[in-house]
Amino acid sequence: MEEQATTQTQAQEETQANIDINADENAAGTSHLNEPVAEEDQLEKLQAELQEQKDKYLRLMAEFDNFRRRTAKERIDLIQTAGKDVIVSLLDVLDDCDRAEKQLQSNDDIAVQKEGIQLVFNKLRSNLQSKGVKAMESIHAEFDVEKHEAITEIPAPSEELKGKVLDEVMKGYYLNDKIIRFAKVVVGK
Repeated sequence: MEEQATTQTQAQEETQANIDINADENAAGTSHLNEPVAEEDQLEKLQAELQEQKDKYLRLMAEFDNFRRRTAKERIDLIQTAGKDVIVSLLDVLDDCDRAEKQLQSNDDIAVQKEGIQLVFNKLRSNLQSKGVKAMESIHAEFDVEKHEAITEIPAPSEELKGKVLDEVMKGYYLNDKIIRFAKVVVGK
């Protein structure tokens, strides 16, 4: 029994040595009751840092949201006015068409009418070429599924025209070397 009491006393002394908390802040020791204050300071620092990071995050998200809205608005404006340049250049051709129509009604000279209409057509073609539109040359070219849309096949008049475009139902066009309309063609078989 004495051994048990001694063992318990030793265990209590070891526990007190491990805890080593002094109630008196002036007494020597390694731990004091004032240590939770230091932990509170550290906690406040961490909370302030967390708040600062949250603020930075919210500002960054708001800035990104503004950027996204601004670029969407710019894109809509660009899409709405993208064709403006081409349309304005075609208005001159439309004016020429109106003048040609008046001449057709008032003048019976076929040669003059043909010449006027040819001038309008040439102006339209040159206008479109200045904007990057180019006609696709398909007649007697090798049939290419990347450029041509076959409407029908007919027997080729000669062996060398087999697999080639014999007739063009609808011209194909490029815009700055990119196909904007496939040529509808008749192919020889």
